[in-house]
Amino acid sequence: MSGAPAAPRLSDRQRASWLRLIRTPNVGPATFRDLINRFGSAENALEMLPELALSGGRQQPPRIPTAGEAEAEMDAAARCGARFTAIGEPDYPPLLRRMEQPPPLLAIKGGGEVFSLAAVAVVGARNASLAGIKMARMLAGDLGQAGYAVVSGLARGIDTAAHAASLATGTVGVLAGGLDRPYPPENVALAGEIAARGGALVSEMPFGWEPRAQDFPRRNRLIAGMSLGLVVVEAAKRSGSLISARLAGEMGRLVFAVPGSPLDPRAAGTNGLLKDGAILVTETADVIEALAPLSGKKALTDPYRLEEPPPDFSSAPPARESDRDRVIQALGPAPAEIDELIRHTGLHPAQIFMILLELDLAGRLERHSGGAVSLAMVDP
Repeated sequence: MSGAPAAPRLSDRQRASWLRLIRTPNVGPATFRDLINRFGSAENALEMLPELALSGGRQQPPRIPTAGEAEAEMDAAARCGARFTAIGEPDYPPLLRRMEQPPPLLAIKGGGEVFSLAAVAVVGARNASLAGIKMARMLAGDLGQAGYAVVSGLARGIDTAAHAASLATGTVGVLAGGLDRPYPPENVALAGEIAARGGALVSEMPFGWEPRAQDFPRRNRLIAGMSLGLVVVEAAKRSGSLISARLAGEMGRLVFAVPGSPLDPRAAGTNGLLKDGAILVTETADVIEALAPLSGKKALTDPYRLEEPPPDFSSAPPARESDRDRVIQALGPAPAEIDELIRHTGLHPAQIFMILLELDLAGRLERHSGGAVSLAMVDP
């Protein structure tokens, strides 16, 4: 991060407000960013939330966590030896900032120094073969010796092998639940060792959150976003590792795959990735050579900026109910570009922005990659 200006840190009060805002129903990373851009601070956004959600069609205002609840979660983090780090602060993973819709706030346990290393993800099957585990250990160990941090999901099998082999050089475990709920239970000791030996544990989920099946793709998104490239060692045809590979490809990260026997179901997914253009890996040099041109990338020069400036609201009249109806009628279940929505409706970009924000807070909007939006197919 040399050459980047010193980033400001949030005050405890600001951090609590950020935590309250991101923990509010229907406020995800994109909505959080839009609210901060529009209202200037989390505190101002929290004041406006009920009115915006009701304008978007929600029947009741969303339940906003209280300041006491936010402080209690921050206290729980401190008792766990963790902290909440905001985007733009020095120990926020730098490559994660470049991801589309990065989490505004992360719970982190361990040293932030590991995030100064270029990172590579090593993931794969939970029911890994002995050969797969050996390969994961070799790759992770060699990558660590070459100066890379190794990122994985702390799962059984390949993930466990990758973390264990890179403990001495720096590894990052990304959790699907709260930092105080490592999963699976048999990796609790490994999680503690990661944090104690210069690595880090990361989660965007609340403390006390037990991981559910639907939380793992969210975790996989962070694994991909934190890494220059992602190596899949073993994966069946229907595998979370393939979700990670797809997400990595969408983010412009390099995707690597270790080939396996066509007779082993655990190799079906990796062999499929190779057919689709993933980089073939038979030794660590394959990964290091492909990543060499990327690993010297500089950090963003303005890491605290969440996104491009929002439209100029001063020149736009407030959105009317008829304007909302026009936008809702134009939207459907298929993703639409916001620029197309502006051209189709003839509304000012700032009016479109506010209407989409209201619909989002009411649970009536789905956001897609590339900034596209669609109507949510559920009742608010």
